[in-house]
Amino acid sequence: MIRKILILKEDGGIWTYFLEDGDIVEIHPSPLKETEKPQAMLGNIYIGKVQNIAANIGAAFIDIGGINCYYDVSQAPHAIFTCKAGNKPLCIGDELLVQVSREAVKTKAPTVSSNISLTGRYAVLTSGNTRIGVSSKFPRALRDDYKEKLQDLKSEDYGIIVRTNAREVPLDVVVQEIAQLRERFLQLRKAAASRTCYSCLYAAARPYLTDLKNVYAEGLSEIWVEDQALYEEILEYSQREQPEFVEKLQLYNNPSFSLAKLYSTGTVLEHALKERVWLKHGGYLVIQPTEALTVIDVNSGKCVSKKQRTDDFLRMNLEAAREIAKQIRLRNLSGIIIVDFMNLENPEDTQHLLREFRKLLSLDPIQTTLVDVTALHLVEITRKKIRRPLHEFWKDKGDDHE
Repeated sequence: MIRKILILKEDGGIWTYFLEDGDIVEIHPSPLKETEKPQAMLGNIYIGKVQNIAANIGAAFIDIGGINCYYDVSQAPHAIFTCKAGNKPLCIGDELLVQVSREAVKTKAPTVSSNISLTGRYAVLTSGNTRIGVSSKFPRALRDDYKEKLQDLKSEDYGIIVRTNAREVPLDVVVQEIAQLRERFLQLRKAAASRTCYSCLYAAARPYLTDLKNVYAEGLSEIWVEDQALYEEILEYSQREQPEFVEKLQLYNNPSFSLAKLYSTGTVLEHALKERVWLKHGGYLVIQPTEALTVIDVNSGKCVSKKQRTDDFLRMNLEAAREIAKQIRLRNLSGIIIVDFMNLENPEDTQHLLREFRKLLSLDPIQTTLVDVTALHLVEITRKKIRRPLHEFWKDKGDDHE
């Protein structure tokens, strides 16, 4: 698979497009400038203060300096406290290190975690889990080999997760990065002891920079940037954080034919914001995000013949499954997703559809799980929430211009 990345300024933001074999598979927008209002940027680490505890829902609300954030109290036993207000695992007035783990979505507050995670190119160091883990996308034999060879790095203070990208480099490169992450973690904990409440101990890089750490390196051939200042910023970041990307980074400078025209980014974005998605053989999907979940309905349109109805339904559902997996990733849909496929009379056909759908969802870089099929034959999916979905960013951008 050949992968490319496009980074360009358009529509009042900076847009990152991931391409696989020429098709845009992910769209990541970020604001051109930070707003004047306080923001809880994904990945930032603060000394927060507990303002309220809602024991009935197992949550607390932590102030990180003008922003109240949701916090799961089950994390408290492993938290790093800088000031303790009582003897219970978590008390109002406690001050502790927290990291923004999820951006604010609609009316929901940002989420913070006391499980501090420092992400590198090949590994993640986390304070909330002391185990050594390896990406599930590794072959089992290689996973076991990595776990065995990294046992000497095991610590009671932090855990290590080896990322998928580590498959492409020697073990000593991964070990070297883990040592750097460990040093950064120790420095962070040391600095926290002498800093005041609400201090930002670590400011994450802008989203279009951190996105580069999350793209699969395998098959990545080019990173095109269509702006001189943006190119220089990304070049400086790559030289410091990801030197292997420097030779792939290129400035695109053709005023007569922009990257947006060359790759039809406007058309792809327009289609990714529409409710209806047409399928190749005449059926279509209806994708409707709501406050609580996203609903996807599969419709046959006029493509099902009267004679071969059962076969047509299976074929249409398989085509829909491929497109749904694509649209979930493209639109960055997350949380609970409910899919209403066309009913299949044969149980074997249903199992075949679910096996194929699971396989397609497993290719998503973000954790996506087919959970179950309800009594009403609705397929339940969950996808980890990290950043706002595409339609939320677009709506907020539109509201800002009103």
